[in-house]
Amino acid sequence: MAAETNDLSDRALSIFSFAAYHHLISGQPISSVVRRDGSGHRADPEGAAEVESRGLATLSDDEITFTEPGVAFVEQVVAAIRQATGR
Repeated sequence: MAAETNDLSDRALSIFSFAAYHHLISGQPISSVVRRDGSGHRADPEGAAEVESRGLATLSDDEITFTEPGVAFVEQVVAAIRQATGR
């Protein structure tokens, strides 16, 4: 299945925004994010299901692991944030 990023819902975009945050803080590419942290914080279930159904990630109980196209999309989100600030 080919990954598809057109018309992602805001719930799915929240997953990529969280990954972009971690990329910007760490300066490192992000290949996965926590799905549930055990302290009550969790990724939006509908957003997580959407990124999985679009071939952008695989899901485990506690983690969202981006596929190659998913990692590339995280990088696109980071680039768009930087571009929006003139960087």
